[in-house]
Amino acid sequence: MGSLKQTGKETQENKIMSDRLTALSPHASIITLNVNGLNSPIKRHRVAKWIKEQDPTICCLQETHLSPKDKHRLRVKGWRTILQANSKEKKAGFTILISDKTDFKTRQVKRDIESQYIMIKGTLHQEEITLINIYASNTGAPKFIKQLLTNLKEDIKNNTIIVGDLNTPLTSMDRSSRQKIKKETVELNEKLKQLDLIDIYRTLHPKTAEYKFCSSVHGTFSRIHHMLGNKASLCKLKKLK
Repeated sequence: MGSLKQTGKETQENKIMSDRLTALSPHASIITLNVNGLNSPIKRHRVAKWIKEQDPTICCLQETHLSPKDKHRLRVKGWRTILQANSKEKKAGFTILISDKTDFKTRQVKRDIESQYIMIKGTLHQEEITLINIYASNTGAPKFIKQLLTNLKEDIKNNTIIVGDLNTPLTSMDRSSRQKIKKETVELNEKLKQLDLIDIYRTLHPKTAEYKFCSSVHGTFSRIHHMLGNKASLCKLKKLK
């Protein structure tokens, strides 16, 4: 009888452990969005609702236009870990929110003094990961990104994922006009190749045209938001949309 009680206890403990492991999903999802300012309460509410609906592991926001003291404005229930990089002038601004459901352990946070990016290093599901959230203004974007990647080359490893608004199509497929890509973009692609970085979406969908940005001035559509990763890690990626 005592043996049966012990077995029942062990079964219960095993179930509790199993539930904990199930809660910590072996998969991770990352979403990215240029919010173009979060000073409006209505807009913050809409973004918070969107994050809850998407239910990501990590959420990366660009152009929050908040001050360093506005961290409380970024709170979303279920994403208590908030990492931000903001300038005093409320220019650009980045935020990374990490879900309470994950076992992400932050080891290092690196912020650009001019608030052009935020980088976090840590472990996710016991695997090393480096995540860089960046924003490039629409003036000289390819040149800026190339220089930024050059500056960060020591941090870019096979576990690195770069997300954000690069403000530039990387291939002719990324623009509805199909115009030839500029010299600066060609040089940027060469830099990506040197660092073994690939455009994850274009790699998974080489012939699919999907646009995220509309230019009313030029009457064109383009894909300027990107997610870059090391080509050696492609096997770990399930999908990107």
